[in-house]
Amino acid sequence: MHSDDFAQGQCVIPDELVVPFLDLRAVNARYNRLFSLALSEALRSGWFILGEGVQRFESEFALYCDARCCVGVANGLEALHLTLRAWEIEPGDEVIVPSNTFIATWLAVSQVGATPVPVEPDERTFTFDPARIEAACTARTRAIIPVHLYGHPADMDPILALAEHRGLKVLEDAAQAHGARYKGRPVGSIGHAAAFSFYPSKNLGALGDAGAVTTNDPLLAERIRVLRNYGSKQKYHHDVRGFNSRLDELQALFLRAKLTDLDADNRRRGEVAALYHKSIRERGVTLPQPAEWASPVWHLFVVRCANREEVRQHLERAGVGTLIHYPVPPHLQPAYRELGIHAGALPISERLHREVLSLPIWPGMSAGQAARVAETLNGL
Repeated sequence: MHSDDFAQGQCVIPDELVVPFLDLRAVNARYNRLFSLALSEALRSGWFILGEGVQRFESEFALYCDARCCVGVANGLEALHLTLRAWEIEPGDEVIVPSNTFIATWLAVSQVGATPVPVEPDERTFTFDPARIEAACTARTRAIIPVHLYGHPADMDPILALAEHRGLKVLEDAAQAHGARYKGRPVGSIGHAAAFSFYPSKNLGALGDAGAVTTNDPLLAERIRVLRNYGSKQKYHHDVRGFNSRLDELQALFLRAKLTDLDADNRRRGEVAALYHKSIRERGVTLPQPAEWASPVWHLFVVRCANREEVRQHLERAGVGTLIHYPVPPHLQPAYRELGIHAGALPISERLHREVLSLPIWPGMSAGQAARVAETLNGL
């Protein structure tokens, strides 16, 4: 313990008992040698934008997702945005989005000038309730964005059936679901396209912002490649008004170093989740229950508790880190005030956002740390 542990009568938790919500230093320390080699490779090549490293990562990640194409972009939001723009979704159009998601899903729709139309989730999986989607569709609906939230796949088959019936595009938001499977199929190859984020805390995380689109449509992939690079196929020749949204060469090299361990890391996350399911007995805490058709990758382990603040403070006092994903649903954010969706209009999402609490889960987490989290909760 530190020398000032008992200063002013306050006991500090011994370091060995602290369980951080996420330890990215430990997660990435395993790759110090490979990262150094990647940096040396980039420096030797002298190529830092859209080089061989990006091309190789795109090929490898497409193969991992069982998709024909992968296009690296600047971040997950851009992966969503550029896909919608490549589909020529525009002002006057509507896109069905989950009411329970990170706001980036909605922002991508807004960036192309379309209107996000929220649909409530299934409380068991936190993802889209397919039975509610058709009622939200209108003549202006152009696309559906199911989110594989917290690493749990959305129920894709009924969504795809509805989309085919209505002639709609389906864009998987797989930002939290690298390696997840739906009925045995990897996410990223199920819809017409999928958007991934490689934000550092993701299951496959870069050392900065990064993202990608996967698709089985080569024409869509080519349109996104043009859009990400100033609307250009040939340098200084611009076919459309594009953007600067390219996956950084160095980040692509880092991601290649980590991709080979992704499945093993996901299994480790699953082991922590299994320990939580076995050990947590606190009646006031509702544990996540995967659907029978889902193979989640446990990007987050999100419990529900009516007395969330009491639980959070109890864990904090014991040295257990937590986060809330997410405290305010998109429709109640000031950014979407103009939609006029008032409190109470989406009660399932609002209730979830009042109750959810994310417990620590990461691939380097020990069984002892997971047990300490469970014991602390059970002692509430």
